Amino acid sequence: MYKYIVKRVLMMIPVLLGITILVFLMLRLTPGDPARSMLGDTATQEEVEALREELGLNDNLVVQYVRYMGDLIFHGSLGTSYVSGREVMTEILDRFPTTILLTLCGITVTILIGVPTGIIAAVKQNSWMDKVATFIGLFGVSMPAFWLGLLLAQFFSLRLGWLPATGFYGPKYWILPAITVGLNTSALVMRMTRSTMLEVIRQDYIRTARAKGVKERRVVMKHALDNCLIPLITVIGLQIGSQLGGAMVTETIFSIPGLGKYLVDSITSRDYPVIQGGVLFTSIVFCVVNLFVDILYAYADPRIKTQYVKSGGKKRTAEKVKEA
Repeated sequence: MYKYIVKRVLMMIPVLLGITILVFLMLRLTPGDPARSMLGDTATQEEVEALREELGLNDNLVVQYVRYMGDLIFHGSLGTSYVSGREVMTEILDRFPTTILLTLCGITVTILIGVPTGIIAAVKQNSWMDKVATFIGLFGVSMPAFWLGLLLAQFFSLRLGWLPATGFYGPKYWILPAITVGLNTSALVMRMTRSTMLEVIRQDYIRTARAKGVKERRVVMKHALDNCLIPLITVIGLQIGSQLGGAMVTETIFSIPGLGKYLVDSITSRDYPVIQGGVLFTSIVFCVVNLFVDILYAYADPRIKTQYVKSGGKKRTAEKVKEA
């Protein structure tokens, strides 16, 4: 397994390198001047040019990119924020725990709603429960996160006064943002769970278990659900990554001091180092989550124990690798 992990880590390098190039070029080629944004409209052209020279923005793109990658590779530095003057890595690490907490709350909502609803819809196919679950799934997929967040804040905070609409200081503050982040992805998980369960419960071993007198709950939760874990782990793992990106919208709506809102504010002020560092950091986290999901496959399904070995470039099972 460790060889597979090392191979996957090495495969991340060209992906992350491509991300740095793409983000770097998009920022430089997009209209707008960070120096002008920092100094304001009242600044003279001489003052703007002096600040551009100080920030190194007058150098050609190749020189700027090489300097950025040199600081990243040899010093582990993502640069210094144009606005705050602090190290970007320090700013990111200060805010990332809040974003992780929001993502964990959102994925909890996703699992608690999506998996049970999908199981019920599959077991009670074509019943009113299935229709209600399908409606919830359609509603969740169709409702944009920013619109759902505004509706929840309007109803539960402004009208009823039950929950706070801004901040992220305790469990009571987590509820509305978690629902906003998790409801959309729970619809996808529900649909995946339903379709996978419908396929599994028609298999011969499920009929055999029922013929042996195994209780229906055990048939569903043990025999059927266990064989649905691979696609569920895949879709839930992907949703963790998407929720990290979706946190930008949710954090902005609920004024949550996380990495997402920090990036939105940095885009507004054209703070190049923060945008580049935030996107790169989020991409690394997304790659690590995908690697962790792949490792979970072997534990969810013992049949998946394959490793890639260089001898012949063929895929062997773990047992064959040991014999070799």
